[in-house]
Amino acid sequence: MTTARVVIVGLGPAGDDFVTEHTLSEIARVPRRYLRTDRHPSARLVPDATTFDDVYEAADTFADVYSEITDRLVAAAQQHGEVLYAVPGSPLVLERTVRALRADPRIECVIHPAMSFLDIVWARLGVDPVEAGVTLVDGHEFATAAAGLPGPLLVAHTHANWVLSDIKLAVEGATGDEPVIILQRLGSPDECITHTTWAELDRTVQADHLTSIYVPNLGSPVAAESVRFHQLARTLREECPWDQEQTHRSLVKYLIEETYEVVDALQALDPEDAATDDALVEELGDLLYQIEFHATIAEQEGRFTMADVVRGVHDKLVRRHPHVFGDVVAADSDTVLTNWDAIKRAEKGRTSVFDGIPTSQPALGYAYAVQRKAAKVGFDWPDVDGALPKIAEEAAEIREVAHGGDPERVHDELGDLLFAVVNVARHLGVEPESALRQATLKFRRRFEQVEHLARDRGIDLHSAGLVVLDGLWDEVKATEA
Repeated sequence: MTTARVVIVGLGPAGDDFVTEHTLSEIARVPRRYLRTDRHPSARLVPDATTFDDVYEAADTFADVYSEITDRLVAAAQQHGEVLYAVPGSPLVLERTVRALRADPRIECVIHPAMSFLDIVWARLGVDPVEAGVTLVDGHEFATAAAGLPGPLLVAHTHANWVLSDIKLAVEGATGDEPVIILQRLGSPDECITHTTWAELDRTVQADHLTSIYVPNLGSPVAAESVRFHQLARTLREECPWDQEQTHRSLVKYLIEETYEVVDALQALDPEDAATDDALVEELGDLLYQIEFHATIAEQEGRFTMADVVRGVHDKLVRRHPHVFGDVVAADSDTVLTNWDAIKRAEKGRTSVFDGIPTSQPALGYAYAVQRKAAKVGFDWPDVDGALPKIAEEAAEIREVAHGGDPERVHDELGDLLFAVVNVARHLGVEPESALRQATLKFRRRFEQVEHLARDRGIDLHSAGLVVLDGLWDEVKATEA
C-alpha cells in the first residue's frame, strides 16, 4: 500500500537569500505543490503551486482555516501519493497547519528545517533569547498564553491592528508607557522597526502579515490578579496549619455558607446605590476562593488544576451555545434552553429526565427541579387551576393522620402537602425557596418588633401567653399596613 506523504518546507523569513538550497531542491523534486499563502516575498520560488488564500477569505475562524487546509492536503496526498507544502518562515515555528498534519494518522509528514523569522528578530534586537528568557507568544492567544508573564515577550501573528488592540486590552494593569518595538517585514527591502509605547501599540503602524512585536517588560503581567490569587491559595495551603488540614469534604459547609452569603448580597443590591456593590464584590471573592481552594487541593494531589476547571467550563459553554459558535439558529430563549438540554443529555448519556439534578440541594429547590423536569415531557397540570386543589386534598389527608399516632404517615403526608405547594408556586412562576425565605424574613421582622414593644411595656415574652403576644402581633401588622 502506497503511503500518502506531505513534504513540508519553509520559505524563510523574507527574500530569496534566506531560502536554503535543500528547500529549493525539494520544491523542484515534488511536482504537486501547495502554498499556505502567496503573500510572502519568496512565494514565487514555488512555481505552479495551489495556494490556500481562498480558505482564509471564506472561513469564519482560524481554527476552520487550519482544519480545511489540513483536510485538503491530506486528500491531495492520498490522491497523488506525495505533495509539497510550503509555508512562510520555518515549518516548526508557530505553524498550526504543520502541527495538525504531524498529528494526522492518514499521512506521513516529512519536515525539512528552514530559517525562521526569529533569527532575524534576535539579530535586529541584539538579544540572546535564551539568556534574556524571552517567551514566544501567538498574538491570537495572548490573553491566555501570556498569563502571569511580565516579559520579555515576542508576540507573533500580529497581522492586523485589531489583533494589536486585543493584545493591549488584555493587560488591564499596564501603565501605558511601557516600551514596545514593532518589527515589520524583517529581511526585506522595506523592513521597518518602530519604537513606541503600550498605549500607542495599535495606533502607531498599519500591521500586516509580516508584523510582530517585542515587549521588554510589562508594568503588570497579563491576568496578574488571577495569577496572584492562585499563588496566595497555594501559599496558604502550604504554610497555614488550618488550610493544610482541609479536604474537599471538610470544605463543603463553607462552600454552602459562602454561596448563601452571595445570595444575600444579590438580594440586597440597590440599582440606585452603587455602594451595595461592595458587599457583592466581597462575597463573590469569598465564593471564588472556595473554588480556588478545591482546585489547589486537587493540584497538590496531582488530579487536576484550576486551568482544567476554567478550560472545562469554557469548552462546555461553547458546545452548548451552537447558536453563537456554530450554525444552529435559536430565535428565542426557549429554543436555547431546549437545545441546551438536548446537548446535555447527549454529553452525559442520560437515560432519565431526572439525571443530573443535585440531590443535596435544599428540599424546596429539589422538588421544584424534579417537577420542572417532569413537566418538560408533558407530565404536568395545564395551569395552576389543576394544581391548587391538590393543596386542599393533601391538607385533608394531614387532618386524618395528625392525631392517629403514626409519625411515619404524618411525615409522609406533610411531605406531599409541601410538594403540592411547590407545584402551585411553579405554575405561578414563583421560586418557592425565595418565597419561603421572604415570608420567614417578614415573620422575623414582625416578631422582632413584637419583642421591642414587649420590652417597652415591661412584658415578659416567656410568660405573657398567646393572647398577649397575638395582640402585640396585630399592632405590628396594623403599623405596617
